[in-house]
Amino acid sequence: MHAMSSDDTFVCVTPDTLHLSQYVAYVEDDSAGALATFSGVTRNVFQGKRVIQLEYESYDDMAEKVLRGLCQQARNKWSLTKVAVAHKTGLCPVGETSVVIAVSSTHRQDALQAVAWLIDELKAKVPIWKKEVFEGGEVWKENAESRLLAQQSQ
Repeated sequence: MHAMSSDDTFVCVTPDTLHLSQYVAYVEDDSAGALATFSGVTRNVFQGKRVIQLEYESYDDMAEKVLRGLCQQARNKWSLTKVAVAHKTGLCPVGETSVVIAVSSTHRQDALQAVAWLIDELKAKVPIWKKEVFEGGEVWKENAESRLLAQQSQ
């Protein structure tokens, strides 16, 4: 497992199973009145096709560097106590978590807005690629957020 952490931020890209409770425990703090989370889970159907599993590949060192930068940007936008972001690589069968974001803050709006922003930015900017394996085939998927970012930069 690759991981980068400081006293108040933890990011990792790992082939290990992600457990939400581990990241919630990391961001818990007595000074925080709010804790918000997001878990992305492999669903069993997409566009009418039965999904078997997802497979993720990444450039781990760069992915963690970009994640750390996104966490810093979130800190600059909102008053956050602690932040944890983890993304799974390798096989991710139906029902398994592929990404976890946990944020604590003094007030709920900061935590809720930061989590929503972090997942959108992660999908648009972090060098992690997804292959969808479904009944009858497989395809590498581009995130809609990446396409939007590319269109905005033109």
